[in-house]
Amino acid sequence: MSDQATPATGASLIRTEGLTKRFGTVTAVDGLGVDVAPGVVGLVGANGAGKSTLLKMFLGLLTPTSGRASVLGLDVATEGERIRERVGYMPEHDCLPPDMSATEFVVQMARLSGLPRTSARERTADTLRHVGLYEERYRPMGGYSTGMRQRVKLAQALAHDPQLVLLDEPTNGLDPAGRDEMLGLIRRIGTEFGISVLVTSHLLGELERVCDSVVVIDGGRLLRSSSTADMTAVSSVVVVEVDAGEEDLAARLRRDGLGVERVGRLLEIGLRDDGIYDLVRDGAADLGIGLVRMERRRHRMAELFAARHDEGGDVRVG
Repeated sequence: MSDQATPATGASLIRTEGLTKRFGTVTAVDGLGVDVAPGVVGLVGANGAGKSTLLKMFLGLLTPTSGRASVLGLDVATEGERIRERVGYMPEHDCLPPDMSATEFVVQMARLSGLPRTSARERTADTLRHVGLYEERYRPMGGYSTGMRQRVKLAQALAHDPQLVLLDEPTNGLDPAGRDEMLGLIRRIGTEFGISVLVTSHLLGELERVCDSVVVIDGGRLLRSSSTADMTAVSSVVVVEVDAGEEDLAARLRRDGLGVERVGRLLEIGLRDDGIYDLVRDGAADLGIGLVRMERRRHRMAELFAARHDEGGDVRVG
């Protein structure tokens, strides 16, 4: 969809230095310093962690209290209008007029972004089709389901062919099937359309599935920023799945001196050395148990931050 130039490989999509935003005595963003590369990037944190405030600063809609930030090389404090010409925004909260059709609304948003009428109509038809709205796009949006409304909000963020889209909790209110469909759309934006994405969520599992990299914040402060691959690298735990007799195999391996934990129908074994694989294979063979798979388990992002949220945060596996 996009033929605009994106930041060169290795260049920053977004960069912040000591970025701070206070509302009276409340500090929403606290000295944030992060460098975000192009791609599909997740911004994760508990509700109230400062995610929406960050997006509004990135758009030039909120002025930082202190520090600096740039988006696509443009300063958020002085070049907000130029940023908004190049960036699409999908807000978290419902913002759709119920008496307008999706087509009318997206055309109007495209016109406000500077597209001529004909181009706006062409882009509207294109983006609504890409998000999966067809004949429904001519009906008043007051009768739309939550999933359809989310798709309209995504379409209007894409209508002016941006280089970057900021998506604030795009799966809110969706059932599991709707969430999967929305996540698929988000991934397509980055991989097929060549548009970078910054997507917020408090559901770690969602971001693990679709993002190239993840920025994690808590109380407006940076906890971690790295590639998804680094965050989900292989762990020191071996997962074993058998077709039957899990407890018998676990007992046998414990007698062999291995630390074994049963998790549902899986056995998780601490990796002591490579000899563990022979012990599992021989134990299963001696017991006549079919070995389905044996592999190093990958870290789950939720595990990396669980300790920081045991005291009441609501970052969850989704």
